[in-house]
Amino acid sequence: MGCKYGSHRVLEPKGVLPQPALRLDNDFSTIAGNEILVDVRALNIDSASFTQIEEEAGGDLAKIAAKILAIVAERGKMQNPVTGSGGMFIGTVAKVGAALAGRDLKAGDRIASLVSLSLTPLKIERIVRIHPEIDRVEVVAQAVLFESGIYAKLPADMDETLALAALDVAGAPAQAAKLVRPGQSVLILGAGGKSGMLVAWEAMKRVGPTGRVVGNVYLAEDAATLADLDLCHEVVVADATKPVALMEAVLAANGGAEYDVVFNCVNVQNTELSSILPCRQEGTVYFFSMATHFGKAALGAEGVGKDVTMIVGNGYTKGHAEITLAELRENAKLRRLFETRYA
Repeated sequence: MGCKYGSHRVLEPKGVLPQPALRLDNDFSTIAGNEILVDVRALNIDSASFTQIEEEAGGDLAKIAAKILAIVAERGKMQNPVTGSGGMFIGTVAKVGAALAGRDLKAGDRIASLVSLSLTPLKIERIVRIHPEIDRVEVVAQAVLFESGIYAKLPADMDETLALAALDVAGAPAQAAKLVRPGQSVLILGAGGKSGMLVAWEAMKRVGPTGRVVGNVYLAEDAATLADLDLCHEVVVADATKPVALMEAVLAANGGAEYDVVFNCVNVQNTELSSILPCRQEGTVYFFSMATHFGKAALGAEGVGKDVTMIVGNGYTKGHAEITLAELRENAKLRRLFETRYA
């Protein structure tokens, strides 16, 4: 039996848990009685992480592959040393440890991991193909899930790549379901991405006829997509790394009023104050983006005199997989876009 949280797989430094560890044991010749061994087919790299690797590699796919292989070889997990983030995987269960035999899981089941690759022991035999437009890497690999690790069986009513695209960002729309209330005004930075679109749809449902949802995107074509999908009441094209200009633009889109809830779903750095400035006093800012520097957010809010509740983008909340997959089932237009763009 190993530690249910996986500390027995930590090689360096001893005594910490797998996520902050520098190196994990990815020798899967034997597994603990409370581990699950999975044959991995694809990784969905966290957007902030993939963007950083892609920029470092100058867009060269061979260099991207080499960087990913080097990270996993060094760390025993896919954790970007710059962003600290990982992603998730899909695969087929190879073996369930004897102590977990009571679970509704067996060899041959297709699953998606719902815990970060930044804490998941991983060994890549080879990279088959990279899809840079959707941050996906097809692999021949194996990984281990710990007893505490969460996962979702892939649904029978949708392609596994579609499910992977949605489950990769499941924490964001599920948090929107918890945070947004009828009549509120909601701002979404990065509304044109996967997480942003799912948050927008959930927010539109939750605010009801008396609320307002405004999306922010960097590219005009993303604004057109959001308009076609009816995912926001209004879309503002602006650079989220320019906080004052963005604040002026998004406040104008809300009749000059500050927002009750702001979601940050971007994949670039230096957008902390662009999230904080448009939020009302005692409002809520949810930082889903792993490009967020939480020191900048905390000190920045203090510097501009904003008493706002800032929430770290925990990728897990109860029922997040079910909520996210339900969104694709209930919104046919959004599902078709995900199938076209991400699956």
